[in-house]
Amino acid sequence: MTAVTALLVAVLPLAPLSSTASAGELRIPAFTAYLSPDVQAARVSARTGITRWNNPAVQVLWLGQINTAGTLSCSVALRLAEGSTSKLRLSIAGQSHEATVQGAGDGLVVADLGTFGINTPGYQCFTLESLNPPGESAGDLDALILEGPATEDAHFNLQPRRNAASVHLRYPVERGAEVEAFYCEMTGLEDPLWTYYMACGWHRGYFGMQVNSETERRIIFSVWDSGGEPTDRDKVADENRVKLVAKSEGVYTGDFGNEGTGGHSHLKYLWKTGEKQRFIVTARPVDETHTVYSGYYFHPERKEWMLISSWNAPKEGGYLRGLYSFSENFGGANGHLLRKALYGNQWIRSADGKWIELMRATFSHDATGRADRRDRFMGVESGQFFLSHGGFVEGFTEYGQRFTRPAADQPPTDIALPD
Repeated sequence: MTAVTALLVAVLPLAPLSSTASAGELRIPAFTAYLSPDVQAARVSARTGITRWNNPAVQVLWLGQINTAGTLSCSVALRLAEGSTSKLRLSIAGQSHEATVQGAGDGLVVADLGTFGINTPGYQCFTLESLNPPGESAGDLDALILEGPATEDAHFNLQPRRNAASVHLRYPVERGAEVEAFYCEMTGLEDPLWTYYMACGWHRGYFGMQVNSETERRIIFSVWDSGGEPTDRDKVADENRVKLVAKSEGVYTGDFGNEGTGGHSHLKYLWKTGEKQRFIVTARPVDETHTVYSGYYFHPERKEWMLISSWNAPKEGGYLRGLYSFSENFGGANGHLLRKALYGNQWIRSADGKWIELMRATFSHDATGRADRRDRFMGVESGQFFLSHGGFVEGFTEYGQRFTRPAADQPPTDIALPD
C-alpha cells in the first residue's frame, strides 16, 4: 500500500478547479495526462506540467467524460523556447487536426487544434502527438483547453493524483464472533505495473500480491504497530512495535512507514494472471494484550501451504475483525490502465473450529473515487466478487452497494490450523 497526498494546484488563478464543467472554457491541466506507451518518457509535475517531452513515439493522453453531444474547439497551452516551433497533432473520436506553434520563451503560447464533433456522449481519449524530429522538444505542456457546447457537464479528473481510485469490499461478520482464521481466493485478471490486489485484510494488517516491476512480483504480508504513529517507525516505542516471530526461507522481512508503521514481509514470486491464488490469515491470542498474526500462502508450484511470516502484535489479545479485500493502484503514472481481480470462496474459522462461509460484501472506495475518478466497480462474476478500477470505463458502482455471491461450499480444510 502507498499513501498518496493530493496537492490541489490550479493552472491559472481564474480557472476554477472543478471536475464537472458547465458550457464554456474547460482547462484540463497537463499534469493530469498520461504518457503512452512509456509512462516515464517525460516528466509530469503538478508544478511544471509535462516537460522533457522530446520523443515523437510517445503520446500524451487526456481521458474524460464528454456527456453532451456537440462540438469541441480544442487547443493546447504550452511553453516553447523563443524562436523555435513545434508541430502537434490532436486526435479525438476518430478525427485529427494539426497545428504549428511559435515559441515565446517563458510565456504561454496556444496551439489551436481546431474543432471536433462529438456525436456520442461518453469517455473520450484526447491523444496529442509530437510531429517534431526525435530529440527535439515538443514544448512544455501546461493544459488542454476545451470550448464549445460539448463541454456542458463534461467530467475530468483535475487533481495531480493520477492513480485510479482504490476500491474495497468489506465482509460483514456476526458481532462478537471470535475469528481465528480468514481465508480468501483471488485471481488477478489484469496486471499493470504498480497494482496491489489484497485478499485478506483485517484491523491490524493486510495480505495479498503486487506487481512491482516488469520482472518482479511479490506476495506481501504486513502487520501494523500499535500507538498510531502515521509515518516514522523510529518514533514508535518498543512496547508498541510488532515483533517478528517466524518466517519461511526466502521471505524478506523489515519495517514500513508512511501509512501507519509496522512489520513488513514479502516473498518474491511471479504469480500468474488468470491463476487462482490462495491466502489465509490466522490470529492466535498469546495473553490478554498480545496476539500473533500469521499469513499463509498456497504456493502454486510446490502445491503446498507455506508460512510467509508471523508477528506478535501488542495491545491486542483478541481475534480478527474488520475483514476486507481491496485493489490499489499505488503508482499514478499508469492510473489510466484497467485493473481487475476476482475474490471468491471466502471463509472464516471461529475459535471453536467451525468454518463459516462469507457470501456477502459491501463496496467502498477512497476519496479519489468520490468525485475525481468514476471508473470504479464491484460486482459478481463467475460466482465470485470482482473489483475493478481504472480504464476510464463507462458506468460505476455506488459507494455502499451490497452484493451476494453464490455459495461455494469448499472450506480450506487442507491447511492445518491451531486447535
